[in-house]
Amino acid sequence: MTTRVRARARALGLGLALLLVAAPAARAEEALIAVAANFTAAARDIGAAFEAEGGHSVTFSFGSTGKLYAQIAHGAPFHAFLAADVARPEKAEAEGLAVSGSRFTYALGRLALYSPDPDRIGTDGAVALAADDVDRLAIANPVTAPYGAAALEVLAALDLTDALRARLVQGDTIMQTHQFVVTGNVPLGFVALAQIVGHTDGSRWLVPQDLYTPLRQDAVLLRAGADSVAARAFLDFLRGPVARDIITGYGYGLDDDGRG
Repeated sequence: MTTRVRARARALGLGLALLLVAAPAARAEEALIAVAANFTAAARDIGAAFEAEGGHSVTFSFGSTGKLYAQIAHGAPFHAFLAADVARPEKAEAEGLAVSGSRFTYALGRLALYSPDPDRIGTDGAVALAADDVDRLAIANPVTAPYGAAALEVLAALDLTDALRARLVQGDTIMQTHQFVVTGNVPLGFVALAQIVGHTDGSRWLVPQDLYTPLRQDAVLLRAGADSVAARAFLDFLRGPVARDIITGYGYGLDDDGRG
């Protein structure tokens, strides 16, 4: 090899090295996700599994579906929205707050009546609700929390609305409602099944699903996250086998169709 050829080879090698240094590396991004309170524990487990795969990170903001939607409508910079209903994600699409066609059902929620007292709720929750010693009953705010609205539907179906109306104690979210009950501040209350799947004490009644409107929980990519690689990756992960196993482990159902 001549001196001139060797010089050209060295120059070419140096040029390639400089190009590699100058080329932008694939950057890890952070996804900001608004999540309905009932899905708190499942979301954290899914988030940990998502991050363990490497690449992107995820940060969650938990709250009632209605309040989270209000924040989104007022410009909160969330990339995606995991609601406890179909209505708000649909509305987000209709109002241009979400990416059209990105909505899907990620979980089917279940409502349960729970008490830390192992003897309070028997096999028939309707009997427990009608008991004379039920001085307070916890539900989530039915205006902003779909699980609270479902609880009112159950009371109406059992013809107990008038009898229990004055005894209702409302939590801002289903998480606060759950706290009212597990701390003993309220003797029993309607919670998400996902919140009590790990409880070995107390008593519970899995509310028959024909007593309330199905709790289809939809996710949607928000306009602020349209260009977020991390948000799109997280939503893809949410539909995958690892996330689905976590979701069913918390007592949720899955929608084969996937659409809201």
